[in-house]
Amino acid sequence: MPGVVRTRVGYAGGSKPRPTYRALGDHTETTQIEFDPERLAYEDLLAVFWDSHTPTRPPWSRQYASIIFYHDEEQRRLAEESKLKVELRLERRLYTDIVPASQFYRAEDYHQKYYLRGVPGVMHDFERIYPDAREFTDSTAAARANGYVGGYGTLDDLSAEEEALGLSPEALAELESIVRQVGGHPRGCG
Repeated sequence: MPGVVRTRVGYAGGSKPRPTYRALGDHTETTQIEFDPERLAYEDLLAVFWDSHTPTRPPWSRQYASIIFYHDEEQRRLAEESKLKVELRLERRLYTDIVPASQFYRAEDYHQKYYLRGVPGVMHDFERIYPDAREFTDSTAAARANGYVGGYGTLDDLSAEEEALGLSPEALAELESIVRQVGGHPRGCG
């Protein structure tokens, strides 16, 4: 999505210090999204959230709970309004909590950029560009490419920013091929 600066997956909402995937405690797996509000409205992020899943049943564990973590009262208000609209449209209760953002803990490196990790040719380029795993995770280019592989974005979007991604012609061709197949058809969380 244009306007997404960076994404990270991790854990939030619980009380256990320094959770890990194997020792999560009472945290929930979540995605932290940094975005440019001049280019992307918070309401658009909420629309992607609701389009990515429909939580019409209670979660079977805290780890997989549906939660929107808000950072200010405007985000809280917009999240609650969007939830109500989806509930009215579906005529069903949604089991999504809307709570203040708390400490976010990054997930382990191997959990970051899930979709992108399934595309070896493109990943090889990113590993060359960002040999440090933390820099890779924090990279806007990697976040954007991961989004394209996940179905968020079109060939026109990719064409407009392909130079900024820093990929080789071969990796860019592979990414373009994927976008032709999945562009505009998001796979859900990732």
